[in-house]
Amino acid sequence: MPTSISRLFATLRHTLLRPSVRYSQLTLVGVGFVAGLAFVGATHVAFELTSSPDFCASACHEMKQVADEYRQTPHHDSRSGVRAQCADCHIPKPLGAKLVKKVESAGELWAKLNGSIDTPEKFAARRLELAQREWARLKANDSRECRSCHHADGMAADKQTPRAQAMHALIGAEGRTCIDCHKGIAHRLPDDMPEGT
Repeated sequence: MPTSISRLFATLRHTLLRPSVRYSQLTLVGVGFVAGLAFVGATHVAFELTSSPDFCASACHEMKQVADEYRQTPHHDSRSGVRAQCADCHIPKPLGAKLVKKVESAGELWAKLNGSIDTPEKFAARRLELAQREWARLKANDSRECRSCHHADGMAADKQTPRAQAMHALIGAEGRTCIDCHKGIAHRLPDDMPEGT
């Protein structure tokens, strides 16, 4: 068995590293470049399609409830007409972090397929765990996705309530970030939420 594997690797190495007799190097580089562009383009399209609100709300019927909750918040309908999409909060903008999140999302797909969240009732039973995982992610990255739209230095403190002014003045102190105070801002809090969180 080890001999056949080493022969396979030797054949692959010889085939991949041997100069082409049939095609010029420029042709091979050009084909590789076009194939790379096609791969990147297809990946981008797939990311955009699987990050849309329509996909999020329709791919899993238990997410319909979460999508309906979101539609009742200022993240969906605001005075200024700015609308946050699912991906704005749940998918990082930087490519590396986005790739990691998309791979992690495959785990959510597995949870759907193996039946651990395949009904609204099962989703509700795990809602606190799922919310805590998302809150921990936002806490760990200093609420990066919140900050892609909300900038502390752009807040008009004089238009905020005194309580909001005082709380926003604490941003950054002792590691405080948006998600510490704004849990449940776009979705209702889980029913089994522990006291004081």
